[in-house]
Amino acid sequence: MKRTKTSKAWMMEHVTDAYVQRAKQEGYRSRASYKLMEIIERDHLLRPGMRVVDLGAAPGGWSQVVAKQLAGSGRVIALDLLEMTPMAGVTFIQGDFREDEVLAGLVKALDGRPVDLVISDMAPNISGIALADQARAMHLAELALEFAVQHLKPGGNFLVKVFQGEGFDEYIRALRRHFRQVVTRKPKASRGRTNETYLLGIGLCPQKS
Repeated sequence: MKRTKTSKAWMMEHVTDAYVQRAKQEGYRSRASYKLMEIIERDHLLRPGMRVVDLGAAPGGWSQVVAKQLAGSGRVIALDLLEMTPMAGVTFIQGDFREDEVLAGLVKALDGRPVDLVISDMAPNISGIALADQARAMHLAELALEFAVQHLKPGGNFLVKVFQGEGFDEYIRALRRHFRQVVTRKPKASRGRTNETYLLGIGLCPQKS
């Protein structure tokens, strides 16, 4: 199939991207690794022995960062619809997070123990229809929040990618109902033209019975 001007422009931007080149040189699976590294360093999200769930993990850039920093002293459980090449220190589950059977498999992998940190870089396949894409993105973010609230330890943290648009303000309000503090992060590795941003819920509040 002949490439469009848009796809050619994207490919040119991608191959000349400084973070793409840096990832290749430093052995990271994705330029997204640098987004997470910046947030982890700024907000001190990792410490030895932590249990971390990575949603939307493929190709593994975020799991790679977490596993490297934990250095075998904790556990990383990753999930994605797409296949991910295995890596040391990471348990990978392939499947659609929206499906009950897949979610049940993820919960089973937790062995009945709560986690310290949930990170979600999930995003839908882009259709080009802005309203539909935004709705799908927010739905994934809502599911990730629901999972985090159910499985984080009290005081645990939740990092999620969202896109500014319809439902964004309501989502922040939902986060504030569950976490002691909510902050916005826009890492340097995020491309300037994208409306993606990262929301960090710090300190899960005890759930009211």
